[in-house]
Amino acid sequence: MRITHILGAAALALGLAAGPAAADSSPSPSASSGSEAPTQAGTSFRTATEIEQGQRATASGSTGDYMYWSFPADTGQRPTVSATVKLPQTHSAETWQIDVYDGLRRRQACQYGAATRTAEQGSGSVELACVLRTVRSWSEPWADDPLPGTYYVRLTVLGLGSSDLGQPVSTEVRVDSKDIGGAAAVDGSLAEPLVPGIAVKSASEDDGSKSAVLSSIKPDDGWSSGWWTDRWVWTAIGGVLAALAGIGGYALTRGSGRPSQVPPGY
Repeated sequence: MRITHILGAAALALGLAAGPAAADSSPSPSASSGSEAPTQAGTSFRTATEIEQGQRATASGSTGDYMYWSFPADTGQRPTVSATVKLPQTHSAETWQIDVYDGLRRRQACQYGAATRTAEQGSGSVELACVLRTVRSWSEPWADDPLPGTYYVRLTVLGLGSSDLGQPVSTEVRVDSKDIGGAAAVDGSLAEPLVPGIAVKSASEDDGSKSAVLSSIKPDDGWSSGWWTDRWVWTAIGGVLAALAGIGGYALTRGSGRPSQVPPGY
């Protein structure tokens, strides 16, 4: 399928790209603690801390840092990313923002939610939220629709005064999803989810070399195959109801047999 080759090539190019941009660097380390809630954030896309949906991750840092997390999102899910930043006792007005990127590192727009908020001077915390569009199983190459795979969350402060730079802050990030189901289903699916290393793995399998290490996060029940949705159930129910309606209509319109006023010879 043409779309799979295009997206696979793009993912391979991103996976082999050089290190992160200078704006993505900060002094905080990155770590993930398996099934336990992570207590540190990454400093770039490459070092983003992996979290599961429904898991609350915490991290300590400084104003001016870039903090990164990553999570899996599958077909039919509508992820909601929420973040809380606890601020120092004394500070001037600060504007905080969360950005969400897909597996190709394309910034995804929020359907609704306050992804950017300003904490007034002396306020104790600021809360952010971003509700993404429903993840699709397939998309045109030119579209920026959310696709199944790894998603990245970046938290940072904007327009920071020099007097507040480097002050300690603590953050909490959580990702939850609503299962939209067949209402958002489309025909077609990707060959593989957009996760780090998937394009390198596919290429290595062709020549028999050692496969690349993939992202370790995925949905609890595995990645969706892309062909099954609850639309099949509703389609079958609709077919049965249509057949019953046809039978009922025929029974009502055909009458009770030969009209009584017609002579026997006819």
